[in-house]
Amino acid sequence: MSLPLSRRNFLQTAGAGGITMWIPKQAHAAEESVIGMSKWDLDTPALCVDLDKLERNIATMRKKLAATGIASRPHAKTHKCPAIARLQLAGGSIGVCTAKVSEAEALFAGGIEPILMTTANVTPNKIRRAMKIRKANRQFIQAVDYPQNARDLSDAAKEAGVVADVVVDVAVGTRSGVPPDERALALAQLVDKLPNLKLRGMISYDGGAQHIKGFRKRLDESLKRYEPSMQTFEAMKRSGLNTEIFSGGGTGTYNIMTKVPGFTDLQVGSYIFMDCQYLEIGGEDNEQQYTDFEPSLTVMSTVLNAYFPKRLTTDAGAKALTLNKPGPIVIGENGFTYNAGSDEFGAIQYETANKEYKVGDRLELIVPHCDPAVNEYDQICGTRQDRVEVVWPISARGHSQ
Repeated sequence: MSLPLSRRNFLQTAGAGGITMWIPKQAHAAEESVIGMSKWDLDTPALCVDLDKLERNIATMRKKLAATGIASRPHAKTHKCPAIARLQLAGGSIGVCTAKVSEAEALFAGGIEPILMTTANVTPNKIRRAMKIRKANRQFIQAVDYPQNARDLSDAAKEAGVVADVVVDVAVGTRSGVPPDERALALAQLVDKLPNLKLRGMISYDGGAQHIKGFRKRLDESLKRYEPSMQTFEAMKRSGLNTEIFSGGGTGTYNIMTKVPGFTDLQVGSYIFMDCQYLEIGGEDNEQQYTDFEPSLTVMSTVLNAYFPKRLTTDAGAKALTLNKPGPIVIGENGFTYNAGSDEFGAIQYETANKEYKVGDRLELIVPHCDPAVNEYDQICGTRQDRVEVVWPISARGHSQ
């Protein structure tokens, strides 16, 4: 029997639960079709990573941490890509972090085993999903920040026939985590007593500290804000609890958290890609610009309209770049102001330009914030000397549950 006309250009495959799925034939071959192509010829918007810079960033982090005794446990919410996670593990990282259970599922399906989930699972279904991962993966660790949640995890672990590895999430600020006082210690002691949980230590991440501008200010404020977490760690240690994990920190504080006694590993994320937000915070050696790591992630865009004086319209708006502040940076142009506020279009205004632009010209953009930008794409093109060398699926793209 012949296929319906609407399906002749599709391949049939089995999806989850045996449901028949149809995927475009051209999509099946899309990855191979761009290998060897110049990134300047890709259909846009296109997400690209410079492999040389990516590899140098991974090597730089390893080198900078080597003398400190602190490990890296990078946050995969930045890239959502098992292939990049494998590069990080090969580059010396002791594991990766995920923000959501769906990310953990996707990373594990992609062959990544040492996973620490930094957000607590509080609903029955997510708890069951987490225990399913734990049953298949002995290196899966999850966070907890409420006593009842700890009891629920223990019950679910018993039902799954496992002992689940758990870290207590200790708050810095008010976003998540148990307050760093007697409640944190009591929660750790409860976890330690519950029959189907194994306490591995604590995590404590200060998201607000990552983008404090000026290294000296960031150093002073980060350590001051972290003092209650340090006291909680010491209290857990004095109580004889397992403190093998004391994890936190990020790209903005990677060289600050190494000064915290007992600290074990850094949950760095953006260092592999960098973005406009991080470039403007300043570093230890350069108060004006953060140069510790190289901007490796870019979005290729196309000029769609050049009719109007000192204005350009591109095909990379909010759906390609997500955020608009700080504005995206057009590589090679210092005088461009890029507004990505429109859903589909980017608007550029300028007084001077290094060339005359015409419709069809390509622009290379540094994104405002790498994490949400990556989440807009199905794949990332790895380039070397501007040629596409590899195409990696962003397997956890859209996995926000």
